[in-house]
Amino acid sequence: MGPLMRIRAICLDFPESSERLSHGFPNFFVRTKTVFTMYSENAYREQGATIWCPAPDGVQAELVDAEPERFFVPPYVGHRGWIGVRLDVDPDWTEIAEIIRDAYRKVAPKKLSAQLD
Repeated sequence: MGPLMRIRAICLDFPESSERLSHGFPNFFVRTKTVFTMYSENAYREQGATIWCPAPDGVQAELVDAEPERFFVPPYVGHRGWIGVRLDVDPDWTEIAEIIRDAYRKVAPKKLSAQLD
């Protein structure tokens, strides 16, 4: 299974999530309004498949400092704490699913986020 198929399976499993193209790439939304995961390939100075997700406070710096070969500060949204994840550098799919879950929780209404508990 390719990285987009894996990301799609993770993202679309969340309550009221959807997918549509935005900026030419698949993006995943809560209630068709708020992005919680952006997927891209060979774009924005990054080779290969990547995702960008909003992250809880402090997580971006922690991950980028610990593993800069896997994690990066994405352009445009990085200043807001989003994390970039390179999917072609030994992906840990359990960890990636957790990152996406945290991103969903960060932007989803409390009622939807509570459904994950």
